[in-house]
Order: sequence, then structure tokens, then C-alpha cells
Amino acid sequence: MIKIDSYEYYYNPEDGKYYIRKRKNSTHPLKKLKDKLDKSKDKKDRKDKTSKGNRFDDADNKVNKSRDKVNTGNKKNKSRDKVNTANETNKSYDKADAVNETNKPYDKADAMNETNKSYDKADAVNETNKPYDKADAMNETNKPYDKADAVNETNKVDITDHSLYKMSVKNNHKHPIKVSIVMPTYNKYHQTSLSLYGLSKQTFPHAEYEVILVDDASSDNTSNILKEVDVPFKFKYIQMKQNKGRSSVRNIGINHAEGDLLIFLDGEMLAPPAFIENHYKHHVHESNLVVTGAMHYEGVYTFIMPDYNEDQVAHLKELVGRDPEYRRLYENYEQTKQHSNVPCPLVTKEDIDTNRFQRLSFPNRYFLNSGLKHFGERLEGFTLPYIAFLSGNVSVRKANLKKSGLFDETFVGYGAEDWELGYRLYKNGVQFVLDPSTVAYHQEHGISKRKVKEQWGNHYRFVKKHPNIDVLILSLEWKELPFMHLHQTLVEYNQLEERFPNEYNELKHAFCTMLFRIIEYLNSGQPVTKLYDLPEGSEERIKIHQQFETLRPRGFDYLASSFEQIYYL
Repeated sequence: MIKIDSYEYYYNPEDGKYYIRKRKNSTHPLKKLKDKLDKSKDKKDRKDKTSKGNRFDDADNKVNKSRDKVNTGNKKNKSRDKVNTANETNKSYDKADAVNETNKPYDKADAMNETNKSYDKADAVNETNKPYDKADAMNETNKPYDKADAVNETNKVDITDHSLYKMSVKNNHKHPIKVSIVMPTYNKYHQTSLSLYGLSKQTFPHAEYEVILVDDASSDNTSNILKEVDVPFKFKYIQMKQNKGRSSVRNIGINHAEGDLLIFLDGEMLAPPAFIENHYKHHVHESNLVVTGAMHYEGVYTFIMPDYNEDQVAHLKELVGRDPEYRRLYENYEQTKQHSNVPCPLVTKEDIDTNRFQRLSFPNRYFLNSGLKHFGERLEGFTLPYIAFLSGNVSVRKANLKKSGLFDETFVGYGAEDWELGYRLYKNGVQFVLDPSTVAYHQEHGISKRKVKEQWGNHYRFVKKHPNIDVLILSLEWKELPFMHLHQTLVEYNQLEERFPNEYNELKHAFCTMLFRIIEYLNSGQPVTKLYDLPEGSEERIKIHQQFETLRPRGFDYLASSFEQIYYL
């Protein structure tokens, strides 16, 4: 058995570590501390100690003074503050405790709190006598667990290194998570930082939702976000080791989600305070829903981006005129932009708190202007409800995804991967809901020239995977026909199948073939012409013309219009 009094604690400057060695002729500090803090409060023993020297009285006085200061600043967290105060005045004792507890060198933070190895922020707050730290402030309005636990978890970051990515978890508490927000991002550091700030201001209880930010191997400063953000929710930052694409990174986020409800939100989406609450309320009593705010799209210019196109620049100039301060910032940028190629901030966190940023926002009712508003919140009777599954802002239960399958990872790049998943959910009977209260603001950024090619490539994968009329009909969007027209065409096509099952075979075959070839040609870069070119006088050509001539007399006006618009290209 080691005799404590025979050993002392010392620091080795060569390797920066602490060790213990045999003491020559002095009493070990740990023994003194043990005697001092002994449960026995016998006054005679304390006097005996005092007769040996005044060192312990001085130390006790310092401890008590520090405790008084901390208790004044933070009456609600006495036990933690006492420990920190004692640590501040008795660091040598803490070191000795730490060494003797495990017989190995510990750093100062470990000695201060054996159950919390990352305590720097809490200590910093106590040293400056602030009333409480940010974690405690968060828990004043969201108290699902003890404040001391909140501090411990807030400052701890758990890291898991996977072959494809590294995941860091901040605020890794054990409170049950109800909602998981999956946010993919790629090279949008500035916008994503503001998005996370918006999510920290939610009315939904902070302990009951998590944000999973999946960084698809960004080359900008996105990796700094983990150490920069101070958020009240559980935050999982997943950093991909190589770029994998939207579908893949969303699936990784899904696999790490703890909540029963998933909200897919793009990294540049700025969410209002009631955003999560408004999504969640739909799913409380129904388990078979997809809820979207994306069809009530709102855009906002939060930064002046160097890669804005001419239309975006003209639009921004118009919007900054609504506010003198924004106009001044823009004019200053105009004067210095030739010297800088970095984003210029327009919207601040204070602007988000006060909603002032909305002066730079604008509505884009693309889908609703196409006639969808006539079908109501639940799109009743609409034949293409799956187009409401837009992964920039949509929620669905995890159980529904497990039933229908996750995102198809063969879809790489922009477009159609969300519609394809939405189509599978639709075929499995999920009800789609449009709710304007779940809208989020898309922070505008430069538009990549690759987007169009990627979009047609993914749309081609979509129609190859599901060559059904209710998917092929989307090809008419290329002709800039409104969704109401697409819907009515599909309604009439289905009626034609039902009323005349053994007629119009040549026309129906030609129509579906042309719809497929539109996307095929766009994907390959071919001119979209002569989609169903038949020799003059051929039997099939004659039959198609005869069948077409009877469509309008029988009431199939939309189908006839759509057919002729692509047949004569």
C-alpha cells in the first residue's frame, strides 16, 4: 500500500506532464487538504491545525470570499460555483487530487471537475462573475434537464471518425429528441451560419429537436461552424471526406437522426421562430403526412454575393431601396467591389431578431400561380401531389421513409431526387399538405451553370425508373405549361384509358413515347424536334391522325392540346 505522506506532485517541463515522486521530509498537500475538509467539524481539531500555521485560515477566507461573490452572481447554481471558486483558489490541491485519483497526469480542467472534462466556458463565466452562462440562459426557458447537466453537455463535443465522414456532436444530452432537422450544405458558409442562428430562436423546446448539418466536403470556411456557433439544441456536424451529392448526404443525416419526425431543410434556408412548431403540429395526430412550406417560397438577399447574375443584381438594387441602411451598405459595396471577391453582409443577427431582414425578401409563387391553390391545403383531387415533396423545406415521419425507402443515391447533383422520393411516398398512400406557416426564407446565392444539365440528367433518371404517365407528364413543364394544364391533361388521359380501353392505342403509345424523348433529348443535348417522326402515308401515322381528330369532340381538350404541342415539333 502506498503511503500518501511519502509522495509529492511535480511538473516536468520537458514533456509538459505532471508526475508524483517520493517526498523527502514534508507532509503531502493532499494530506493537508484531506485533514482540512474532514467531515468532523470539531473546533478543537481546527484550533490544532491553526496552531501549526495560518495558511489554512487564509485559504478558507479566500474560498469563502470567492464563494460569496459567485453566490451573489448565480444563486441558482451554488454547487457548481463553489467547486469552480475552490478550483480558482486551490489549484494545487485540485492537481494533487487529480493525480492521486487515477495515478496519471491530468490537465487542470480535469482536476477541476472529474465528471466534466470540457469546462472552459463555464470557468470563464465564473471568473468574470457573470450571473449564469449561455447554457443556463437557454435552460431558463427550456428546462427539460438539470442546469448543471446542461453546462456539462453544452461544452462537450463528442467526435466519431467514420471512413466516409467525421461526426462531431455538441450539446449531446440524453433528453428524448422529437424532431430531427437534416440540413445538407456545400460551400455556403455565410448563409448556413445565419440559418443556424435562425434555428436557435425557435419556439419549439430546444431540448426536443436536433440539427444535423451534413457538410458535403465544402472547400470554404464551413468547417469553422462547429467552433463558432453557440446553439441551444443538440447539434451534429457531419463533415464528408469527399463530395457525395445531395441524396447520399441526406441519407447519412437520416441514419443519424434520433427524432421520429424529420424535417429536410437546405443549409441556406432561414427559418422563422415558429417554423418547427408549425411543422410538428400537423404530425401530432396523423402519422401519414408530408408537410411542405416550399410551395410558398420566399427568397431573401442576406449577402451581396460576387457571383450574382445580372437579374439578381437588378433585383437586389430594387429591394435595397426599401431601407436606407441597406441602400447605404449596397452603395459602399459598389464603390469597393473591384477590390474584393468575398460576400458582403447585408443582414445581421439583430435584423433576424427584429424581422427587419424581410425588407430584402420577396415571394415566388411559381407553383401556386400554376393553379395549385384551387386544390386547397391537402391538394385534394390533384393528380401530381408528389411534386410537393421539395427537400428544401419538407417534413415526414421516419417510419414513412423506412416504408418507402430513402433518397436514391444514383441521383447526383441538382434536381428530381426529392420528387422521385415523393413519388414513392405518394404511391404508398401518404397525404400531402401545403402550409404557408411552415415557409422558410431561401437566402439567395449565385446560380451554377451546371444546374440545368444536372437537372435534366436527374429528370432522365426519374422517368427511366418510373416510366408511368403520372411521371412522364412532367416533361410538359419544358414547354412551360402550368401545372394546372399538366393536371388536366393527366385527368383526361386517365379518363381516356377508362372510357375507351381498347381504342386510341396508337395515340397513347405515341404520346408516352414523345414525353419520354423530350427528357432523353434534353439530357443528351439533342434538339427537341421530330419526337415521333413517321413516314407520310404509313398506317400508324394515319391511325394517330384519325384518333387525334376525335379527341376534342369527345371532350378531351387538354389532352388534344398537349399532344399537338409536342407532336408537331
